[in-house]
Amino acid sequence: MISLQIEDIKSFMNKLLLKPDFDAFLLVEGTVTTCNTFHIDGEIKPGYYTKEEEEALGLLGRRFSRWQELRPFCLDLIKGKRTPLNFRFTFKLSGENTEKLLEQTGSAFSPQDISGLFLNVRYDSSGLFCTTATALTLFTMDKSLEHSWDQMIQKFLLRQEVSFTLL
Repeated sequence: MISLQIEDIKSFMNKLLLKPDFDAFLLVEGTVTTCNTFHIDGEIKPGYYTKEEEEALGLLGRRFSRWQELRPFCLDLIKGKRTPLNFRFTFKLSGENTEKLLEQTGSAFSPQDISGLFLNVRYDSSGLFCTTATALTLFTMDKSLEHSWDQMIQKFLLRQEVSFTLL
């Protein structure tokens, strides 16, 4: 687990809310506080879509919505003349991208060993922070996956030209 402080908040927010940079992530949950607090549960609710709609929208086999699907709603909550008091988003690496990370790093872990690779984005009066987290389905002292995930997030942010300080 690492914690990063984002240096250019405006640029990061532009990439998060207006550009597709984070669109491949799944949104597990989010909270935005402006004049009220808005909670977002990223879990796709069974029964809302027909099987045909699920197939057409690419929802089959997915538990959470992609950020690109919820980004417009979050943008509507955050945009305006006033800065939100705070917000928090918990993103999860998709199953396909988790498999790619395992392949790229030659990891001994299997996709079934991983509950999730998470990126928490938090903003409040003290700044904007990104924190990584890993959840496994088994107990291990092996931290190689955690280190690979931490490195991947740092590389991802650098590719998006996001400046940060490692805390």
